[in-house]
Amino acid sequence: MNDLEYMKIAIELAEKGGGYVNPNPMVGAVIVKNNRIIGTGYHEHYGGLHAERNAINNCTESPEGATLYVTLEPCCHFGKTSPCTEAIIKSGIKNVVIGTLDINPKMSGKSIFLLEKNGINVKTGVLEDECKRLTKIFRKYISTGEPFVLMKYAMTIDGKISTYAGNSKWISSEESRRRVHETRHLFSSIMVGVNTIIKDNPSLTCRIENGKNPIRIICDTNLRTPIESEVVQTASCVPTYIATSCNDEVHKREYERYGCKFIYTEKKDNHIELKKLMKSLGKLEIDSVLLEGGAELNWSALNSGIVDEVQVYTAPKIFGGKAKSPVEGKGIEFPDEAVSLKPYSISQVGGDILIESEVIYRCSREL
Repeated sequence: MNDLEYMKIAIELAEKGGGYVNPNPMVGAVIVKNNRIIGTGYHEHYGGLHAERNAINNCTESPEGATLYVTLEPCCHFGKTSPCTEAIIKSGIKNVVIGTLDINPKMSGKSIFLLEKNGINVKTGVLEDECKRLTKIFRKYISTGEPFVLMKYAMTIDGKISTYAGNSKWISSEESRRRVHETRHLFSSIMVGVNTIIKDNPSLTCRIENGKNPIRIICDTNLRTPIESEVVQTASCVPTYIATSCNDEVHKREYERYGCKFIYTEKKDNHIELKKLMKSLGKLEIDSVLLEGGAELNWSALNSGIVDEVQVYTAPKIFGGKAKSPVEGKGIEFPDEAVSLKPYSISQVGGDILIESEVIYRCSREL
């Protein structure tokens, strides 16, 4: 086996931590000696040992003289745990192969200098693009203090998200709906608008085995969320925030009795100022938002520049009629003003086609 193959194994290990390590990154590690894997590990949960320490602890023989493959630059600072560089140096590992550097200002190449200073050979950039994608949520959060936002919606092949009568269950296949719940597990939070709560009364939970429920965020400018709604009635079990511009403290206390919490957010064009809301969520250590909003919230999110990626499930169905599209709002006047997407994955899920894309803004930021 070669460097690429060992790093692929490390990436697969890292993915096992998805949904459990936020706001830390997913990281995997493999230790190889005499062309044999003698230890593997990954970051299993927030506050737990990092991938490198788990791999060292899991070694079936001494790692002295071995090669460590790790998807992200090892940490060299004290946080929830002591520095991984310290454990690597003490273990006697001779070579370290890194997928991508850590953009955390506390790191960003400092570990490489420290390892090389202690006589360890370091190689970087192995499957770098794949390793960067693995840490895309972390990279956005650590560099901006704002959560990574994924917009997700399902539509028919003629671009409808409901029939002319407003019925939408179900557009996508059972397999697609399961994939959505797997995505909910990976994200710290899920966000919808109050109109979705009023119309659909969703629970916004993760319904897969051992799945983690995301924090629920309701964008509700004037505090219209029904008290009898599922999200309010279960707020004591699943953390629920209502982002609102309402200052009626008496009205708010009705929701607080059920466990709801509030994020006061200023208005912009009579809607929640989403950019400021993202700053508030970042301060709460919410590193990622799965946006399952309706057509109006989707437009507001794109127009405010908070969306990083878009997932579109397209079902092989035609509804016709005058029904809603996934993104409405004011829209644009000229085609060259469009929000551009850069697809990076096209796959079939059940009978549906899933297109996953990066959002390209006019003043795009490199993360």
